Amino acid sequence: MKLKFRCLPELHGHIPEPVQAQATRPDWLKDIPSTAQSELLGNELVRTLKHCPPIIDGFSTGIIFKLPCDVTLKQGEFSWHWPKPVSPKAQQTRSPIGLHVPEQATGAPLTSRPSDFIIKLNNFWSIEAEQGVSLLFTHPLNREELPFRTLSGVVDCDRFKGGFVHFPALWKDEAFEGTLKAGTPIAQAFPFQRETLALECGPMDEDELAVHLEMQSKLQAEPGHYRKSVRAKRTVES
Repeated sequence: MKLKFRCLPELHGHIPEPVQAQATRPDWLKDIPSTAQSELLGNELVRTLKHCPPIIDGFSTGIIFKLPCDVTLKQGEFSWHWPKPVSPKAQQTRSPIGLHVPEQATGAPLTSRPSDFIIKLNNFWSIEAEQGVSLLFTHPLNREELPFRTLSGVVDCDRFKGGFVHFPALWKDEAFEGTLKAGTPIAQAFPFQRETLALECGPMDEDELAVHLEMQSKLQAEPGHYRKSVRAKRTVES
């Protein structure tokens, strides 16, 4: 599947490019221990989420969009210094970040405190997808250390050609003061083929139950079995 990203000519080389997510795993994932003692289990040694392949794969799947420049929040005010080139032809925002007025979230259970507010993280890349392909945009997965939470949405990027997809986000850390560095992940996108899903729900038959029991036994007996079996299947499929 191919995705095409384009920016205004004047901005090329002045803004971070979208990248595949595996290139942006957070430093804390590398730094956390592989095992830890569990007080609830009598100080038994347990494996940490560093051993959880679905979480690791979540960090590694899709495309990451990045903040284009340093943005500082001090005493409730955002500021930045970004002398980027301006196109004489395009209608172009000069701001890496904007605000949504509170009334735009009227009736939606997005904010729970008066200090909560919704920002708009501006994106300077248009996205063109192949026919029939949409993109799900959401908060960078498992990145709860970020002081904002990007809201989720789907865009038909095979039809919305030439337009910029911006990212509304809930500012959730009222105590934050400091600088979000250029390159901070602000959204993660997952392309998918638009098609009608057929859901089949029911009890396991004898063969399905046997497969289930075998998988559960191997997961309990062999640490890392999920990762090994998935890697083997991916190798065969490729």
